[in-house]
Amino acid sequence: MRSIHVPSWVTIVVLSLAGMSGSLQFTLPLPILPSMPAILNISANDASWIITATLLSSTIATPIVSRMADMYGKRRMLLLSLALMGIGSAIVALSADFAMVLVGRAVQGASAALIPVGISLLRDKLPAERANSAVALMSATLGIGSALGLPLSGVLSDAFGWHSVFWASVIAAALLGGLILAFVTESPLRTGGRFDLSGALLLSIVLTAALLLLSKFADWPPVVLLALAVITLVGLAGWVPMQLRHRQPMVDLRIAMTRPVLLTNIASVFTGIAMFANMLLTTQQLLAPVASGHKFGLTMVETGLVMLPSGIVMVALAPVSGWLLDRLGGRPVLILGNAILAAGFVLRIVFDSTVLGVIVVSAVISVGVSFAFSAMPTLIMASVPNTATSAANGVNALVRSLGTAFSSALIGFLIGVMGAPNGGSEFLSMFGLHLCFGLAAASAALATFIGVFVPRGIRAQVSAPGADGIPQIVVRGQVTVCGGGEVSAPAIVTFMRTDGAPVDWARVDGQGQYLAMLPGPGRYVAVAAAVGWAPHTAVLDVADDGEHRGEHGGEHDGEHGGDGVRWDAELERQFTVSGTVRGPEGPAAHATVSFHRAGNDFAGAVRCDAHGAFELPLPPAGRYVVTAIAVDGSWAHSRKATIGVGSVRIDLPASAESPAGLDLRAEPARLR
Repeated sequence: MRSIHVPSWVTIVVLSLAGMSGSLQFTLPLPILPSMPAILNISANDASWIITATLLSSTIATPIVSRMADMYGKRRMLLLSLALMGIGSAIVALSADFAMVLVGRAVQGASAALIPVGISLLRDKLPAERANSAVALMSATLGIGSALGLPLSGVLSDAFGWHSVFWASVIAAALLGGLILAFVTESPLRTGGRFDLSGALLLSIVLTAALLLLSKFADWPPVVLLALAVITLVGLAGWVPMQLRHRQPMVDLRIAMTRPVLLTNIASVFTGIAMFANMLLTTQQLLAPVASGHKFGLTMVETGLVMLPSGIVMVALAPVSGWLLDRLGGRPVLILGNAILAAGFVLRIVFDSTVLGVIVVSAVISVGVSFAFSAMPTLIMASVPNTATSAANGVNALVRSLGTAFSSALIGFLIGVMGAPNGGSEFLSMFGLHLCFGLAAASAALATFIGVFVPRGIRAQVSAPGADGIPQIVVRGQVTVCGGGEVSAPAIVTFMRTDGAPVDWARVDGQGQYLAMLPGPGRYVAVAAAVGWAPHTAVLDVADDGEHRGEHGGEHDGEHGGDGVRWDAELERQFTVSGTVRGPEGPAAHATVSFHRAGNDFAGAVRCDAHGAFELPLPPAGRYVVTAIAVDGSWAHSRKATIGVGSVRIDLPASAESPAGLDLRAEPARLR
């Protein structure tokens, strides 16, 4: 059956509404939180877990669900997240027991994955000219959802009771799930494979300990906090090598540690601190009673209405953010957004005497948040393989969550030491409020500074497909070494246009498999490369129907199937270190040749054959001390040598000065 064409704006609207519903889950309970102790017969401190439970579960669920989206399908994981949001909301709505409310709120936390997975699906589905604006809008839903939560929850709870707040989420989950089923198609990119369950479990333990450490820093005893810190550090010490060894890790740390991704994520932490500080501090300032020295004393609903323009600004600026990303790229927009954010917090200190001043300056801060938040996913997706965008966005959302958790913990701590007088001890004093504005400005300024060091030239063209109606073309295959063996060294497959512009790249897994995506028909250059091997390069012609018409420059023809194009590559030339050893009386049969790196790091040894010849795979590049030792130990000789990324030949002949000498010369790559 022929599929019905869905306009791209429908996909954008549906996914943006889904993202907005996910962000609503964090602010919807805030207006009813003060009444929860009486309703559930708990203390005010226990009631804070209604928020903390969702924060914990969302931070854990986001990277896990995002990774599963890359493996098993983004649309499928969106539906799963909405289903869990609806189930969790129903549990809370039907409960009058504190334990069940916490369970429901924890299940609701899966909705946090809607935004990073939705962004990745938009990148897969939309043409390049619309992708950046759509991603900016999806990023902005975090702001509009958070702003809508306060007035919406207040109105619903006043009119229909507190349960109605969560029934509204059940209805939203059901409606949005139906819209996604009807109007959003699945991305063709799906890596498959085996999910890293052990990595996910250990990461969950680490994140739980870290977030409890941050969120309960001002409340729990030092011994408990110390135990949480130890669990976090020990867990990380075990998790990092586990991820580096795993063939399909929960988080690909090699990609995460590349300069564009690492710096963008670090900047995201500080941007997240500033963004969440704006929401918390504005709420503090507007809700604080007049007797505490503040000037407003608004209700929760009135506070939400005052904050609503800031969320609307973020959505309204989405096309502007997309336009800037198209013309300037992600790096300048990230810098601009954080600079505006820093300036906005400085203005908050000056213009805080009227509600209008708070609205206007908060809107300025939202401009900075809109620009910065739209740049982050575009920079991330432009720097990772198309098959890893959901996981990479999930990690970016995770680090932003850590920033917001730190922001909340810091403000909570300052409330304890700088509480307002006259019964307003739950609110910051004016001095404490201004101090927090200054700290938020410093955090945004630091994010601006970090953004300067993000590599230039990342244009953040995040859309993989070409024009409307031209489908993406999935290309998959296997990289082997000569003779059909598996690649033992890290390998990467890169696709580029004939003008050298990159299209996509993929890391080869432990079985030599890879998956990538081409933006449409045309001629592409494919390069398969692995450490220690000469690269295999081919020119591929892909026709309008997605069929692979031929290959130039390689020996393996591609194949076209129902799941896209297949291109296999065989690496034929292994780089080696080889040479001969001669002793005083001729070839040094069976002599030993040993290699040590600087710092006495032993790199390996090899025994010569009967003719004094030796050969071993190329060790890591660097400076070495190469030592030849006679089989009977009667003589030995050493000399320094520099080994690069190509084959090297080292001959150790006898000389007049010594029984054995060394001569070094580099040669072209040679067949093993």
